[in-house]
Amino acid sequence: MARLRRSVRGHIGRRALAHAIVALAVAAGSAAAQAQNAAVASTPTQVRPAVDQAFTQLMAAPSVRKLLDAVKADHERSVQDLRLLTEIEAPPFKEQKRAEAFLARLKALGLPDARIDAEGNVIGLRRGTGNGPRLLVSAHLDTVFPAGTDVRVKERDGKLHAPGISDDTRALSVMLSWLKVLNEQQVRTVGDLLFVASVGEEELGNLRGMKAIFRENPDIDGMVGLEPAGDGTVIVLGTASHRHEVTFKGPGGHSYGAFGRVPSAIHGMGRAIARIADIETPASPRTTFTVGLASGGTSVNTIAAEARMAVDIRSDEMGPLLETEKKVLAAIEEAVAAENRRWNVNTLSVSSRLIGDRPGGRTPADSVIVEAAVRSNAAFGHHTLLTGASTDANVPMSLGIPAIVIGSGGQTGGFHALTEWIDVTDAWHGAQNALVTVLGLVGVQGVSEPLLPRRAPRATR
Repeated sequence: MARLRRSVRGHIGRRALAHAIVALAVAAGSAAAQAQNAAVASTPTQVRPAVDQAFTQLMAAPSVRKLLDAVKADHERSVQDLRLLTEIEAPPFKEQKRAEAFLARLKALGLPDARIDAEGNVIGLRRGTGNGPRLLVSAHLDTVFPAGTDVRVKERDGKLHAPGISDDTRALSVMLSWLKVLNEQQVRTVGDLLFVASVGEEELGNLRGMKAIFRENPDIDGMVGLEPAGDGTVIVLGTASHRHEVTFKGPGGHSYGAFGRVPSAIHGMGRAIARIADIETPASPRTTFTVGLASGGTSVNTIAAEARMAVDIRSDEMGPLLETEKKVLAAIEEAVAAENRRWNVNTLSVSSRLIGDRPGGRTPADSVIVEAAVRSNAAFGHHTLLTGASTDANVPMSLGIPAIVIGSGGQTGGFHALTEWIDVTDAWHGAQNALVTVLGLVGVQGVSEPLLPRRAPRATR
């Protein structure tokens, strides 16, 4: 595989990458859209006594009931934050304007020391009373939609319609609401809450924001991510993925005059696609691949000098992903060799560049963080479904740090489409449910002890 070089020269790489971004946008998916219909693990039928006791105490405490009432009362104002943030476009790698608006809201609602880090994430720390865990609570700033998309919020049929309004702007507005009511009701958590609005979750962002967060903050003990997931859904599996941009290059020539003397870049790519299509992958852990983009050539009567494709490889475990990736890259090499042999030449070459790298992992179903979500869901009358997707939580999962992704309320649909919508009717129920999950993990002063254990700080690189 030595000939599969790790770079693509100049304008060829940039042009192919631009095509890949568009083609892979839909493939990236949202948490709700990607979540498998079937459970990836059995939901615990019982939780440990400490978890049950903590949530019994929380749900009975007058201060917590008053806090949840405040979440309901803040709903309409929170929807105004939703509208405001949605109408600030946030394409991948261009999240700054929305980040600045979110930062201003964090500061106005009680975190004057909040900041934007070097990667572009917005970070605000609400300190606990001390000696508790540090829980990351996050949502992502970016959407899949390019600059210039009409992101104005339109209301019809009882729903709010706008690109990105549910994925993931609703979660951003809910975090702001939580901060507001926690401060106004003077509820002190035992553990710290690290509020983060991340960049790079969508498309080819490769989770760059969340990677930076965990690289720079080795003292995070757990993560609760917010995405447009349905009531009771808890994402505990992070599907890993690698994406490659592959470019085939040859001398090219006239379809008649050069026939038999030069190889075709398109034919070589076609051979590669055929070989890739025949690769066998395990059904469990689920492992998939696709050639999601293919293009090349200059005219119908030209032997193509150049062709490009983008390959997406995913798996619920890293081992099968790496094995499938190895087979894909070998198939590409074999295809180029076959095309050269066909014409007894060696003038067709290929280069590959890794353009997508999302680590994977899994939070065990019997971990405290999962049981906390299960118990909170039960308190709000929901059965829990443990499922998987590719989200910001992939990063902590890959590091062995407890992490889950849950919903924050509202009925949603049309993810990654211009027709995306959300129905916020009674969506405060979901915001309450998710907040109680968080409170159970960090504990509330005078009510409950933290459930999330503290971890030894990780070494930074």
